[in-house]
Amino acid sequence: MNKIWLIIKREYSTRVKNKTFLLTTFLAPLGIVVFGGALGLIMSSESDEKKEIVVIDQSNLLDGEIKATDNITFTFTKDDLASSIEAYKEGINNGVLEILPLNDPTASKYHVDFHSDEQLALDESSRLERSISKKVRNYKLRELNISEELLSNLDTDISIQPNTVKSDKKVSSITSAVGGVLGGVVGYAMFFIILIYGMQVMRSVMEEKINRIVEVIISSVKPFQLMMGKVIGVGLVGLTQITIWLLLMVIFFTVGSSFFGMDASVAAPNLDPEIQAQAEAVLSNKDQIGKVLTELAQLNWWKIIPLTLFYFLAGYFAYASLFAAIGSAVGEDINEANSLTMPIMMPLVFAVYIGVKAIESPNSSVAVWGSMIPLLSSIVMPTRLPMDPPMWQIAVSVISLMAFVVFFTWLAGRIYRVGILMYGKKASFKELAKWIFYKG
Repeated sequence: MNKIWLIIKREYSTRVKNKTFLLTTFLAPLGIVVFGGALGLIMSSESDEKKEIVVIDQSNLLDGEIKATDNITFTFTKDDLASSIEAYKEGINNGVLEILPLNDPTASKYHVDFHSDEQLALDESSRLERSISKKVRNYKLRELNISEELLSNLDTDISIQPNTVKSDKKVSSITSAVGGVLGGVVGYAMFFIILIYGMQVMRSVMEEKINRIVEVIISSVKPFQLMMGKVIGVGLVGLTQITIWLLLMVIFFTVGSSFFGMDASVAAPNLDPEIQAQAEAVLSNKDQIGKVLTELAQLNWWKIIPLTLFYFLAGYFAYASLFAAIGSAVGEDINEANSLTMPIMMPLVFAVYIGVKAIESPNSSVAVWGSMIPLLSSIVMPTRLPMDPPMWQIAVSVISLMAFVVFFTWLAGRIYRVGILMYGKKASFKELAKWIFYKG
């Protein structure tokens, strides 16, 4: 045990003190923030090209008004279409918008003609369509003698309010939504963490084998001790990195909210006024936010957090051991490593898709069985935990996963002890099977 501890300390200290680790740990969150900000500016930026569009509305369908944008100005004119198009040809305007008469107020379809060789951009066209649609709607209400108040009274917001029968658990109409979103976030995080740090274990083993460093280490420790030391050491590095990222996220959020404030108009100054108004309405809806917070508070965190931590550690140990075994079996040929890791990757990817199904239907047969099969449960079950699955399913899942971890750790150790000192021979699945039963 003392030798395993020494290997853990070596793996942890050399990686944590590495400049690459420090740069990725502290600069990655900042890079994500900068990238997100730059992407937001790009997506919300308007076209630099200024346009002046002439509007011909002989029937006064738009009441002489269209909401202008940052780069388009609309000018209503009494001139006919021919003279307006002639002015376009001379470069006086950038296009002619012809509003055709609406002869049938009950018509469900209506088109507007835009005369120009340069078509509107997608965002410009969609905004213009929304603006005209509102005007046409108001015109129809006037023509059909329908008041806005009467029309709004016809709309009814329907929500299904669940009530438990066999238990005293309090549920609401958003319980499933909150649990599904939380489960999805946890499931995807588990997938990426297991994959990233499992691959790091494999690369670490491959590097030491290629550089022949392992030959010196094996003279002092057993191969199984070396493998477990690497798995635990890299896992602790991953936990350290994730903890630092979480702390930095809290710091960035606290500083950003106090510096910029939580005002929607400040956060998105270039949004369309209609969209911004909707965003402000959503952000100001304290009832909905309160419901979400209430649902989060009612979750059984004393069960969710320990079990999620268990599934992460168990899943990481199982897959990282297999990655270590693959790393010991290959040499410098990266293609050989990719072919051997494919069977390990398939259950992980498969588990993600089952997790998506579990979010939509947590008690379906696929979700239930997926959360109890060891190869899949480390990702699928955490997605179901916020929806409070039965305790017997959790018990079966935990016991089977523990047995799976013990078995695959032993299996990986059998492959590792032979493969780590094997050079010049291409490893195949048949060869790996021989290593498992090799005595010596």
